[in-house]
Amino acid sequence: MFQVRIHGRGGQGVVTAAEMLSVAGFLEGKHTQAFPSFGSERMGAPVMAFCRIDSREIRLREPVMAPDALIIQDTTLLHQVSVFEGLSDSGYVLINSSRSPAVLGLDEFFARHPQIQVLTVPASHLALESVGRPLPNAALLGGFAALTGMIAFESVAAAIDEKFQGRVAAGNIAAARAAYESVVDVKRGAA
Repeated sequence: MFQVRIHGRGGQGVVTAAEMLSVAGFLEGKHTQAFPSFGSERMGAPVMAFCRIDSREIRLREPVMAPDALIIQDTTLLHQVSVFEGLSDSGYVLINSSRSPAVLGLDEFFARHPQIQVLTVPASHLALESVGRPLPNAALLGGFAALTGMIAFESVAAAIDEKFQGRVAAGNIAAARAAYESVVDVKRGAA
């Protein structure tokens, strides 16, 4: 089972990201599950959402405590919340930022966990260009597909198209494609 935890703030589409990731996996014939973790927080409060993807039926119903991948939609949470807690030593981290992990002050953590693959993608910027609003969720799903190989980009695009309509769908797919291509380029350059 592949488990994903998404961190962000209320209003950034954290729950929607988990739902679209779940739909993308489902479209590939996998068993999926998505659900949020928040109380009565107001807009801007820290929020988490979870997604599980497996080839077999998923019976777990508790929050993801040991994620294989993290998607971090807001860098202000990096030093405010324990976002890396429980992360697999061979996991993936995708951060919404135009700055490198070193500039974000994460060198020490990743030096202690050298097997973790970490990348940053300027998802908010890509969304602003493509959709007109800096909502990073769809763009980050494109980056997630390229980073992990867990789902195909076409499935991400189909899930976005199912969630949104018209120009909003097209813009979010464009942002996701730009993030996907950005991650592919970085991985190609690292090889």
